Amino acid sequence: MIVQDRTEHHKMIGWENCAVVFEPADPPRAGTMAFWCDAPDQPHSDQHHPGQHHPGLPRTENGTPGELAIVVEPGDHIERKPVVRLPIVEVVPILAKARRAPTSTASIAFWGAATVLALQLVARGKLLPGLSANDVDSWHAGPFTTDDLTRIEQLAAAMPAEARAIPLSETAPYALPHAGELLRAFLDAVADGLPRGSAATAAAGTSLFAGTSVRQRPQLRNWARETAAGSDAGIRISLRIELPHDPANASLRAVAQVHSLTEPTRIVDAARLWGELPAGFTERSRLDTTVAIRAAARRWPALGRLLEQAVPTELIIADDEITELLAGAGARLAEAGIDVHWPTELARDLSARAMIEQAEQAPSDLPGVFGGTEPFAVNWQLALGENPLTTAELDQLAEAHRPVVWLRDRWTLVAPNLADKARERELKSLTPIAALSAALSGTTEVDGERVAAVSSGWLEELRERLQRGEGDASRIGQPRELAATLRDYQLRGLRWLAMLTELGLGGCLADDMGLGKTVTLIGLHLHRRAEGIAHGPTLVVCPASLLGNWEREIARFAPSTQVRRFHGTARHLAEINDGFVLTTYATMRLDAAELGAVPWDLLVADEAQHVKNPYSGTARALRTIPATARIALTGTPVENNLSDLWAILDWTTPGLLGTLAAFRTRWAQPVEADNDRQTAERLAKLTRPFLLRRRKTDPGIAPELPTKTETDQPVTLSTEQAGLYEAAVRETMSQIRGSAGMARRGLVVKLLTSLKQICNHPAQYLAEESPRLSGRSGKLDLLDELVEVITAENGSMLVFTQYVAMARLLERHLTDRGIPSQLLHGGTPTARRQQLVDDFQAGRVPVFLLSLKAAGVGLNLTRAEHVVHYDRWWNPAVEDQATDRAYRIGQTRPVQVHRLIAEGTIEDRVATMLAAKRDLADAVLTSGEAALTELSDSDLAELVELRRGR
Repeated sequence: MIVQDRTEHHKMIGWENCAVVFEPADPPRAGTMAFWCDAPDQPHSDQHHPGQHHPGLPRTENGTPGELAIVVEPGDHIERKPVVRLPIVEVVPILAKARRAPTSTASIAFWGAATVLALQLVARGKLLPGLSANDVDSWHAGPFTTDDLTRIEQLAAAMPAEARAIPLSETAPYALPHAGELLRAFLDAVADGLPRGSAATAAAGTSLFAGTSVRQRPQLRNWARETAAGSDAGIRISLRIELPHDPANASLRAVAQVHSLTEPTRIVDAARLWGELPAGFTERSRLDTTVAIRAAARRWPALGRLLEQAVPTELIIADDEITELLAGAGARLAEAGIDVHWPTELARDLSARAMIEQAEQAPSDLPGVFGGTEPFAVNWQLALGENPLTTAELDQLAEAHRPVVWLRDRWTLVAPNLADKARERELKSLTPIAALSAALSGTTEVDGERVAAVSSGWLEELRERLQRGEGDASRIGQPRELAATLRDYQLRGLRWLAMLTELGLGGCLADDMGLGKTVTLIGLHLHRRAEGIAHGPTLVVCPASLLGNWEREIARFAPSTQVRRFHGTARHLAEINDGFVLTTYATMRLDAAELGAVPWDLLVADEAQHVKNPYSGTARALRTIPATARIALTGTPVENNLSDLWAILDWTTPGLLGTLAAFRTRWAQPVEADNDRQTAERLAKLTRPFLLRRRKTDPGIAPELPTKTETDQPVTLSTEQAGLYEAAVRETMSQIRGSAGMARRGLVVKLLTSLKQICNHPAQYLAEESPRLSGRSGKLDLLDELVEVITAENGSMLVFTQYVAMARLLERHLTDRGIPSQLLHGGTPTARRQQLVDDFQAGRVPVFLLSLKAAGVGLNLTRAEHVVHYDRWWNPAVEDQATDRAYRIGQTRPVQVHRLIAEGTIEDRVATMLAAKRDLADAVLTSGEAALTELSDSDLAELVELRRGR
């Protein structure tokens, strides 16, 4: 029922049997909602006098009792029912709340949904001042967008019969109000009833629309119609463009069409309204059409000529008017809801793209081309569909100076900007590598705008060859001098490298660790010599820890090839004409000038992620060393962000990706910040020919590898750890909240480091000397259990930590327990490193403790069946590299990876983040701690908060 309440305007309770119908009125705000219900246990309604309250009806102070003719059942009969009428403004909050009540009738639910729609329209400012049929000032809902009309149409289609059970005539039981018209009248009633006040005066520009009194204002008729411009009158207009019948006459015609808003499928030419009125239109539609055309003419003046005609039939459009329509008037009309329909037989698929042109025949010295500066011409190419226009057709467009041209036996619409391109075909020139980049990506920049680009001649053939990814498979086989049998994927990698280097281009071989990048590179060296292509020795730059590995691999797979270390105090380059020269990044940085004086054939950067910072001294020095071709070897082409990829490929193939600033704007920002998949795909299309990435898990790559099982091992902090954790968060967060800039970033890094160390062991965080270790760390307790089980089964394990101090604590702890172990870190001498590897591989030591940064690459430790990450590096790619010390070619047993994670801590939440990141494309990887320093104070506090009991 409806009751009056001093605190809550109206409430409805117990309306199980009540229905409600809307009664339109003039003006719309005078409309009412009539509530009626059947009460089987009460006397029939005809036993009540008019105005007497029906026992089953709600009581309300503002409601007005009465009677109303109601269609009791659709197709049955009419009865006069007692009703209670409420003003539309007062019933709005009732219906808005009641629509979702489980006991609501179908009519209450429907008008509740209509109320919400009406309120949304009002909130969006969809209001038009105008006059009602009786010339009373009133607000109407509108103008509507296409989406609004669709919602109104769908809602009207769902109107139940009881929601419009008022017959148009008591003698015609089946003639109910039109659902769409009734719903539109309700929307107008809400629109007219709510905005009455000072704001209404500001919106309408007159105080006449702010009051509640009902007065006729015929003096506002012309103003109201002009203001509404057909938007609230149930019609809208569009334009249909028609082609001439004679090809010699290029004049187009524009015909005005009128659409019914209540029945969108009703569309007629405007001229028909001045004859016998089509169904769905009224005499008022003529005036509204005239007003709508006048409003449209303000956006495209040519339409004004329709109003000069006795009947707005059609108008012939001059060339300059067509150009105006294409250049901007069409968009202005669209903004006003006036669509322009072009004829389907008019070709509108004329497009322009940049054509990168060079000689048809490939030059004999392609490496010389890409190493030189001979420019490539870039010209506009216009195409009709997929077929480029001929020079004669371009001349025809350039000379036509008309927006519609007869081309290839059909009328063709020529936008003004396309006509300009036909006249000014020469654009610019590109360097050879920039031309290749544009051909591969399919775009180039012209006057600050990125446009489609295509290549021709030998450049197009080269693009296709690069995208195929391999050279001539029948010509390139395994080199005879290679003392190994290359796997299929390794032979494909050799062919790919051979193809690039023969072109004078460089590339990045980014296979997973353990898939044989070294032997593939050795095979390339031997292939180039067997083919007579090589002109000089091969220089390999690598971390110091890998010098021995390279020397042994060359001796093993190419025993007749000379190899020399350029390292140590007695290093020299005398009599270097062939073979391999091995050096470290540190030595290369010191002796870049001396190394740069040698005519190297191949320059190889192993573990190329070491030069991911293009501004570092090492990266700059590496760029000064010339070679026929440059090759990067790495298992992680993107460690932190896409700038890593740019640094590697800009070294191997300078200029391919443009400047770093341009790369960040065009590629990195959309991919990393916006997760733009389409941009990521285009970047992959550009880089794929120069970046070969294979994983162990790819089909057919390493089927002989056993399974790898990765497990996150949760551990509980000890009471001491929990206390230290919370204290570190509390104290450092208070400092962070009062800091900014670099000082804040430094404090965030300090906090993250402290929390990691606390999660490892209190002794590491407190830097204790000779501490007691057992019983103080959940991680150490779990490690003890793993060591006990694994060593009892004669197994072997690798334990990685990013902290040397923690590794030393673990070494001491294991020694105290009588478990043999050994430690490798960044300060371990090169000779000692190899001895440690040999001892572990021989099974003399079951536990190998390793510093993640120093031992995460270059080592072959297939003796291990278990890999333990004691703490997280927070970058899956780096951790995978470390795991690959054991999970690589040569491993014959399943490998289990254990990641120790402190529950409820930052480690726990970052682990969840990393698990999601692993599913993204290679181009979108975590930014590690650097990204966390940019978190807001609240987000950072939530990240580091200790959550107990989780």
